Amino acid sequence: MYVFPRIHLPEKAIKAAEAVKTVPDAFYCRRLLNATGIVVVPGSGFGQVPGTWHFRCTILPQEDKIPAVINRLTDFHKSFMDEYRD
Repeated sequence: MYVFPRIHLPEKAIKAAEAVKTVPDAFYCRRLLNATGIVVVPGSGFGQVPGTWHFRCTILPQEDKIPAVINRLTDFHKSFMDEYRD
């Protein structure tokens, strides 16, 4: 199963991505990987609408492990948004 959520990144996160010459959704995805080990693909590689940010994820874990993965993703997202809050 694939998911392709839109993420609304704070301007501070977009500027941090630009400072390291990275597309903002790729910046988010790399931070997610480094923090959690969860691999997702930046939506910018799929021709998204300019100025919007997404990522694509393939759900592969066994069904009983999905809640733990979702919790790790949720915890990361909250932490990321707190760090880059405008």
